[in-house]
Amino acid sequence: MTYYGARELTDSFRTVRRNTITIAEEIPEDKYDFSPTPGCRTVAQVLSHVATTTRRYYQLHAVDRITTFEGIDFFALTQHWAGEEAKLTRRPQILEVLKAEGERWAGFLESLSEDELGRRIAFPQGFTPPSKSRFELLLAVKEHEMHHRGQLMVIQRLLGLVPHLTREREARFADAQSKRV
Repeated sequence: MTYYGARELTDSFRTVRRNTITIAEEIPEDKYDFSPTPGCRTVAQVLSHVATTTRRYYQLHAVDRITTFEGIDFFALTQHWAGEEAKLTRRPQILEVLKAEGERWAGFLESLSEDELGRRIAFPQGFTPPSKSRFELLLAVKEHEMHHRGQLMVIQRLLGLVPHLTREREARFADAQSKRV
């Protein structure tokens, strides 16, 4: 019995993406050029990075159906992906891609069998470990987005905004407190 399979991965990814979209919607468009410090990505750059990441992994896992990373030119791919990110600069287009690519990715995740999730994907010679399961590689997409969402929540605080997850937690706590009295 598997406790965490395609259905759970899909549901948890959709939750993560829904929270990312809420943050993207709550940050005013005139703050999309905000960067917390020189050298850091702007709000728009972080969100365009997140939005296009699922597109990248969709290509590798759903379209190309890779079984090895051997022979993949990551330098060329990184240059291509940077160009894709740079095309997304305005809030409406970023939100559109976050929604569309997120749902396309989720649809792919829910289509996977346990056998496919368990398939080992080989790394180039000399890497440790020499391979990982497709499941672990797909889970990393969600973990990557959560990393950047944490950055966005700090940016919200720097902009004087209270993140929606904080507001929701505080509301639940206040409700529980009021029922205790």
